[in-house]
Amino acid sequence: MSPSTETASVLPPITADDVAHVVRLAVDALREAPAEGWGSKAGSLEWDCWETVEHLANDLFYYAVQLGPQSPPLDTHVPFALNQKRPEAPTVFFYAERAAGPAGLLQVLEASGALLVAMVRTTPPEVRAHHAAGVSGPEGFAALGLQEMLVHMHDVAEGFGLEWTPPAALCSRVLARLFREVPDDTDPWLTLLWATGRGELPGRPRLTTWRSDSTPRS
Repeated sequence: MSPSTETASVLPPITADDVAHVVRLAVDALREAPAEGWGSKAGSLEWDCWETVEHLANDLFYYAVQLGPQSPPLDTHVPFALNQKRPEAPTVFFYAERAAGPAGLLQVLEASGALLVAMVRTTPPEVRAHHAAGVSGPEGFAALGLQEMLVHMHDVAEGFGLEWTPPAALCSRVLARLFREVPDDTDPWLTLLWATGRGELPGRPRLTTWRSDSTPRS
């Protein structure tokens, strides 16, 4: 069963405050990570925990700068140069300074999160910008940022052996905003993991491909 239009419409929109809240939850959780575990594989990813958090910072930065130009591009991303350190590593716009250690990496994540929070908070809701999941507005980019934070923190938490269970109500709103065809009678967090290829639901196999939809809701 899929969430009805009526069900999705009564859920509060995704806001800049939601992004700030999840960034804070993530940073607080990562401060408990053992210093020697940053090179461990992050869950089912081919990236290690450091690379995955670096990727998260890049995602938040990317969503923020897409909204920055006076006339945002609708067919491709703002052309910051992309780099990749090794074939299996994430493609990124920038790297965190390794000499600054995990504390420095978390500052990079916080700073990128603050950029997205500021842009979502100050960009008029009618503004549209490019994303591969669909041309979207500030609320859509906030939702994409939350999706990335929630599920990649799951990956990193698995790598470190940390607990990471985000608020169910927030997971429900991310699902309603980005995933039109998901069950509405299952645990929201487990459903978000299933919808992003990270778990199974009763009677439903693990997904091998998936795609969110960031286009605006009417």
